[in-house]
Amino acid sequence: MKKISIGVITLCLMASCVSKKKYVALEEENGQIKSELTKTTVEKEELEAKFSEIQSRVDAYNSKINTLTEENDSKLIAVGDAAVISNDTKKKMLETLKYVDPAKLSEAKTLKDSMNLAVSYNLHKSLDSSTLNEDEDIAIDINETVVMISISDKMLFNTASYRVSSKANSILQKLADVINSEPSIEVMVEGHTDSRSINTGAIKDNWDLSVLRATSVVRKLQDDYAVAPEKMIAAGRSSYHPVAENDSNENRAKNRRTRIVILPNINKFFALMDSNE
Repeated sequence: MKKISIGVITLCLMASCVSKKKYVALEEENGQIKSELTKTTVEKEELEAKFSEIQSRVDAYNSKINTLTEENDSKLIAVGDAAVISNDTKKKMLETLKYVDPAKLSEAKTLKDSMNLAVSYNLHKSLDSSTLNEDEDIAIDINETVVMISISDKMLFNTASYRVSSKANSILQKLADVINSEPSIEVMVEGHTDSRSINTGAIKDNWDLSVLRATSVVRKLQDDYAVAPEKMIAAGRSSYHPVAENDSNENRAKNRRTRIVILPNINKFFALMDSNE
């Protein structure tokens, strides 16, 4: 009996010793895993910090590129002696020129010529109406930064009258839209007659008729189309600035016209045309 008890005790002690070794081994393994985890966490944090630093450098570089691009787009370019446009406006101008008549485009020799063609094209498009004959009823000329829109009197008035006809509503509305689009635009409305003299109870001569017609257009733009009066000037030129000889009915009709002289900001004008698209 004593021998059996000693054997059992011995086996128990041996079993206890084996379990303790495994425990110690597991503890060591657990410590190694924790150490590796800590190392990995540190390495991860270091990588994240490096990535954040690189990302900040990339963001700063992109911001610098964008700033340089914006500065380049806003850089002003001289056009002739009296105008400047930005690179951004130049890009819009070149885009517009894709739609200009190739025959007219071939005549453009300078940047100013190209700008004038683009402005003229955009204005014609803005004033487009099925009731207009481009060659006879409306003409657009640009000199430096001054835009001149000539409208035949048959589109605005009845013969020998200075009261604006209702058939002028469409073209005046479109003119008002252009004028109202930009606060910096200033406008002069000029009345022109042919050389034939006139003397009625209400009209003394061609000076009188040209001024009354200009005033009627200005008043119409102010009262019906909300054009600010401080932006407008009414002027009469009588018959002394003809565009053709007064030797035929056709030529006299060309001389009877109302000219709208607009001084736009070219950069803002192209921005307006772009937004209208």
